Amino acid sequence: MTRSRLALLTALGIDNFGSGLFLPLTLIYLTRVVQLPLGVAGAAVTTGTLAGLLAPPLAGRLVDLVGPRAVVITSQLVQAAGACCYLLADGVPMVVAAALLIAGGLQLFYCSLFVLVADVSPEVLKDRPFAVVTMVRAGSFGLGALVAGALLTGWGPAGYQLALGANAVTLVVAAILLGLGVRAPRPGPAAPSGRRPTGLLRNRPYLALIVVSSLFGLSLDFFLVGMPVFVLDQLGGPSWLPGAILALLTTVTSFCSTLALRLTRRLTRTGAMSLGSALYAVWCLVSVAAVALPPSWLPAYLLATTLVMAAANLVFGPRSNALAEAAAPRASRGRYLASYQYAFASAQIVAPAVVALFSVAVWLPWAVVAAAAVVASVGLRALAPRLPPHAVDPRN
Repeated sequence: MTRSRLALLTALGIDNFGSGLFLPLTLIYLTRVVQLPLGVAGAAVTTGTLAGLLAPPLAGRLVDLVGPRAVVITSQLVQAAGACCYLLADGVPMVVAAALLIAGGLQLFYCSLFVLVADVSPEVLKDRPFAVVTMVRAGSFGLGALVAGALLTGWGPAGYQLALGANAVTLVVAAILLGLGVRAPRPGPAAPSGRRPTGLLRNRPYLALIVVSSLFGLSLDFFLVGMPVFVLDQLGGPSWLPGAILALLTTVTSFCSTLALRLTRRLTRTGAMSLGSALYAVWCLVSVAAVALPPSWLPAYLLATTLVMAAANLVFGPRSNALAEAAAPRASRGRYLASYQYAFASAQIVAPAVVALFSVAVWLPWAVVAAAAVVASVGLRALAPRLPPHAVDPRN
């Protein structure tokens, strides 16, 4: 492993450890420490998050202009500033400012991260480096969440502020480590032939890839937002179960990403992603079946269904990023991959509305998510012949 790659993985581990400390506690911090009503806190965070979605176009141009490392470092410092704003928050305006900085920083981060991973990875195929990054980030996030639980147990309300302060510190440390330890090539010339690369808005296959990926992304965001509602409100399950489900998903992702990559090595990238989408649909079907089970069976059954979701993520995740990176023109990777993040940002926006469908019928959100997964699988197979062949199947 190269020095730059080791430094990058270490920095990402530190970064995600800090994120695990605080991000899941954001709304609870605002209601219990800042003492905002839940509705006001949610609206303030949503306002800042939506404003942060303006960052990707800027991020993409910066990546193509100055390289991804500088943008990743900037994203971490912006998020650290947002964490400090949360520490100082005493009302809605500061909360909105903090949420804007956090959301904008996260968008800058995701728009530049995978370009940086590709640049520091010597492998021709980027699937494995992306899988390793997924393992490190998931494991570190889960560890941070465990430490946060210990802080809240031992320190009470002060534990929220300790977790938030530690998050700011880890972001700064990660940025320093990236600046000192990671070396990435500078952006190259626009195009060897002297022709300008095709603009994203005229690249219809790539635009279609973004749309299809947003349907994939809905499954994961629905899992994160909707499972606590389904388990606690719809099924009346134990309060500890949503946390255990998330911990199981994180653990499996942390240890099995490269194993899943080996097991599916004979599949094309689009074939593996379609398989992952089929597994998302299966997860929806087996999860909604829990409404017919006795309460005593729920914990074991829902933990078992989480393994189906984990398998879908393991098959889909690294391949999706590798496909998006390989299908982007070299001279404008930053802009293309930044735009690709809108697939997941849109899923984050839509997921709460899908969860709200539980108020209509317990099966309806599951039907919507399963239908989206099936449409995505079919759409991706139809789209594959229009994507660059080397991106779809790098073995050829």
